[in-house]
Order: sequence, then structure tokens, then C-alpha cells
Amino acid sequence: MVEPGKQFKEETTTHEKWIQSQGIPIYREFSIPSLKELPVGPWERLAARGAYVILEGAEDSNDAYVLEIPPGGSVAPEKHIYEEIIYVLSGRGATTVWQDGGPKVTFEWHEGSFFAVPLNAWHRFFNGQNNEPARFYVVSAAPLVMNLYHNQDFVFNVDYQFKDRFEPRENYFNGQGEERPGRVWETNFIEDIRTLPLIEWAERGAGGANRRFQLAEGTMVAHLSQFPMGTYKKCHRHGSGAHVIIIRGHGYSLLWKEGQQDNAIRVDWKEGSVLVPPDMWWHQHFNTSGEPAMYLAVRWGSIKYPLFKAWLLSGKTDTSAKEGGNQIEYQDEAPYIRQLFEEELRKNGVACRMPPSGPSGP
Repeated sequence: MVEPGKQFKEETTTHEKWIQSQGIPIYREFSIPSLKELPVGPWERLAARGAYVILEGAEDSNDAYVLEIPPGGSVAPEKHIYEEIIYVLSGRGATTVWQDGGPKVTFEWHEGSFFAVPLNAWHRFFNGQNNEPARFYVVSAAPLVMNLYHNQDFVFNVDYQFKDRFEPRENYFNGQGEERPGRVWETNFIEDIRTLPLIEWAERGAGGANRRFQLAEGTMVAHLSQFPMGTYKKCHRHGSGAHVIIIRGHGYSLLWKEGQQDNAIRVDWKEGSVLVPPDMWWHQHFNTSGEPAMYLAVRWGSIKYPLFKAWLLSGKTDTSAKEGGNQIEYQDEAPYIRQLFEEELRKNGVACRMPPSGPSGP
């Protein structure tokens, strides 16, 4: 017990102690240029290889790691009381999911697959290739859960079965789903997110399309966006913890705090890059490649199971800031935004496809 008049000594968080104890590389960055090329190290606990990706914009609301399964190998089985969402960066294989005393369900995945592990269900990953490793990018709610309970035995060994989140039936991971309002597709598994039909999102501009995902009855969700070559999306902002994974194309993003647009941070990206915009920072994505650009954002913000009031307050990301929303319309953006974009297009030999009128500045 702390004596009266004395202060608690500042210590690192339970989650921070946990990731340091795992003995794998930890990358603390604003963004990662290539998840596919990120060096990984032996991960004894999972009998695999991995690296933690602690991006500044996540702000301890969630974390991420790269998991690499050796050729012909498998990952040690585990279960935990925090959510995980997985994007397959490379390779092919299978995952088996089960609960204590229940039947096992196995499904196959390959590069481009996207799924969520049901809460506190046992799961094990298998690499189906004998000559190449398989690699995942995993976003998890571990920081919140570990810091809340600060008890690893509970996090990894609690017996409760969330039967409302996982049903041990053969078609649980068959890729079927249900269409919900607001471009939401509710499912447990998407075989190849790169080929999924999207829905036009005119409010975001540039002829882009979008689809949002509710996965495995979780509070963490995701959305997939695509916008044409030679275009850029309208500037917007939202809460922390949105891991923006580039699926296709190359370009850059600009990010800045309120009132600091002239000091924007630029992040160049390509397929396999990832960035996380910090909490309520304005940010804007620019496609300078000769093909449509596509990104997957794994994040908080479930409509079905809201978690943070901040995420609810940061809604209306396709409504103008002049109308109380969190989007900057083209005509209201700073003139240098279009000027820089056109310069970058010329360097890449790509024609500008933005409306001729374009932004005219505040």
C-alpha cells in the first residue's frame, strides 16, 4: 500500500511488459513501408516467427503483429479473451477452431483472405506450403484487455465459452454473410478481399467505392476502400486505432493535427504498407499509380457493438466539417493539396482524373 502523501511510481503497462517478454522484434513507428518484407524473429510461445508492430496512431487502443508460419509448419494452439482480426499477406494454409469439449471446424485461406478469430475459442494455424512461409498481419484488442485485467492467466486461460460468437458448424467459415444498412457486410470469413464487389461511396469523392465489415460478432471491425487511378479521396478524421493496410496500388497519405495543415506528415505507401492515423488527425489518401488503389482498414467503430464514445462522436466522416461532420470538401482544402498531387502524377506519368474545377482553397 502506498503511504499517505506519496505518489504511485510510474510503471510500464501490463501490455507493454507482455510484448517485451515475447522475445520477438518490436517496431515502434508511425508507419511500416512493407509488412511482407518486415524482419521477424523466433517466437517460442507460438512455435513460429513474428514481430510486433506498435504504430503511433494506435495509441494503445489496439496493437498488431506479423505472424510467419514456417513452410509445412503450424502455430501452437492458443485461446485468449481479446479479439483478433487477420489479413493474409502471403501463402496459403488452413485454420482449425474449437472450444473445449466441442467439435473442430477447419477452413482454408490464401493470400488476400480476411477473417476474425472468435473470442476465447481455441485456434491453430497451418501452413499448406512446404516450400514457402505464410505470413499474417494480425490486429488485436490485447492492449485494452491486458491493461484492464492485468492478469495473464485470466486472459489466456479463462474457461468461459462465448457461444454467441462461435458455433462449431461446418459452414461457419464458408464466406457467406448478410447485407446490413450502411454498406456493412456481416460475415466470419472472406476468401479473397481483393475481388470482393464494392459499393459506390459518392460522399467520399473521386469515384471511390467501399464496403464495411462486421466480423464474428466482434467490437473490432473493418472497411475496404478503392479509388481510381489519378484521384484522391476527401480529407477526413476519426478516432484512433485504424490500421490502414495497402492492398493494391501506390501513392501517399498526408496527415496533420487540427490547425497544422501546413506541417502535414507525408507517408508514401505501396502494396503491403500500413499506417494508423492518430486520434482525430486529418488525413487524406492519394493514388499516384496506374491502377485503382485499394486499402483495408482494421479498426474500432462497430455499429452493432459500439465501444468508444469517441468513435461515435467522430462519426459523420463523409459529412462536411462546415455541417458538423469530419470531412473537408475538395473546395475547402488548401491549394497546395492539388498542386502537390499533380506534381506527383507527372513524376509517375499518370493523368489527373480529378474534376477540372478541383479545389480552390478556403
